[in-house]
Amino acid sequence: MRDAGMGSWARRRARMSPDQVAFVHRGVRTTYGQVQDRSNRLAHGLRALGVERGDRVAYLGLNSVELVLTMLATAKLGAVTVPLNTRLAPPETAFVLQDSAPRVLAWDEGFEQVVGSEDVASLGVLTVSVAGAEGHPSFAEVLESGSDEVLDEPVSLDDLFMIQYTSGTSGRPKGVMMTHANISWNVYNLIVDLDLTSHERCLLSAPLFHTAALNQLMFPCFLKGGTSYIESSWDADRALELIETEGITWIFGVTTMLLSLLRHPQWETRDLSSLRIVQSGGAPLPESLLQAYLDRGLMIIQGYGLTESSPGATMLRAHEGVTRIGSAGTPCFFSDVRVVTPTLEDAETGTPGEVLVQGPNVTPGYWQRDDANAETFVDEGWLRTGDLGTMDDDGYLRIVDRLKDMIISGGENIYPAEVEQAIYTHPAVAEVAVIGVPDAHWGEVGRAVVSLRAGQSASEAELLAHLDGRLARYKIPKSVVIIEELPHNASGKLVKNRVKEQWGHHD
Repeated sequence: MRDAGMGSWARRRARMSPDQVAFVHRGVRTTYGQVQDRSNRLAHGLRALGVERGDRVAYLGLNSVELVLTMLATAKLGAVTVPLNTRLAPPETAFVLQDSAPRVLAWDEGFEQVVGSEDVASLGVLTVSVAGAEGHPSFAEVLESGSDEVLDEPVSLDDLFMIQYTSGTSGRPKGVMMTHANISWNVYNLIVDLDLTSHERCLLSAPLFHTAALNQLMFPCFLKGGTSYIESSWDADRALELIETEGITWIFGVTTMLLSLLRHPQWETRDLSSLRIVQSGGAPLPESLLQAYLDRGLMIIQGYGLTESSPGATMLRAHEGVTRIGSAGTPCFFSDVRVVTPTLEDAETGTPGEVLVQGPNVTPGYWQRDDANAETFVDEGWLRTGDLGTMDDDGYLRIVDRLKDMIISGGENIYPAEVEQAIYTHPAVAEVAVIGVPDAHWGEVGRAVVSLRAGQSASEAELLAHLDGRLARYKIPKSVVIIEELPHNASGKLVKNRVKEQWGHHD
């Protein structure tokens, strides 16, 4: 094949196991042979709409087989997929579209108001409706109109495969460029770390427009020839049902997702024996949550990474989970990690510093953002993550906090993640975010914003008293705000800047 990229994976897998089920979505089973046939036809159909090598094709919709087919078809043409965050408001979606300038925008039902908004419509992007909405070319028509002649464009591993836009928690979102090589090497890392087999049955319910579910589950499972159960969104009841009835072997969840399973009334009674891999990332997990899963015989495999590293950088393998609890593990096979001082020299063992990542899975840069590239890449291609971490004598990384989240109180550094872990040991706490607030005497002090477990109660005084003896006094927050629920983004991650905006003011 001349195609060395991700688009060729459908053809390569189809010639190995054409009748094996690749995807199950809404009860419909799609084989690898069908994936190759449909993505190939769709590629011809997109070409007929004017999509050429290097052009962008955007997709707006919840998890679906159509989203995956669009990615594979676009890759077969040497074009670039832009998966859109489904939770963005029309002006935010318009910004991403204007920045990436796609030739085609495919969109699914439920997003009529976004696509029809003046912000988006004024851009004049050709729109294709997955649901067959009136007045738009339909996805099915584009696919069915395509030839069955096998495409084999000369796509290089160094060609651009996808642009994934960051959540934009500070300023406008940036488009992270991902090459075919970036994704491929990340998948190879996963296969080494998790010992994947062709019998995996993975649950895809985290959004595929984010890097974790797409690159840490779907593509590795696809390469191995396993079956992905695609769910439009996360639902704990549905997840437990699928694990038991379909024999799911592999799930991914951020803290909120894994907590929702734990709180489910059937957590103790459902058959979870098929689960081999429970994977998490995005933020350190409370040790109480890790222990609750261990009590059910399930080790949560944690790792560290970010969109810019496709995303895997480190992994704490299953056999190390108990002895190294709280650690993010050691670098993945094809990744390298350093912890450095502000002058970019290696930090001493155990001393917090910024985490740098390098490897073939690291992005070549941000789309049309030379300024951001200059700030982010140092010392011949090392990626500055903006995360604070420590490295121990054995090379295990522990994430301390975000560099920008560190609180400096009276000249002392306070790492909110450490304080949050201590607060999580209180049995009534469901979720917590610790932020800095202005203080006339200390400059800045900590504040804990807490949500409680259903049916539980705790006062500010009780929570603060719980920390006495668990943390140095200067680390204990000066105030606690108890709310019903903390804000999260589409991937289920806590959005700390929104916590700061609402509760980070001086009393």
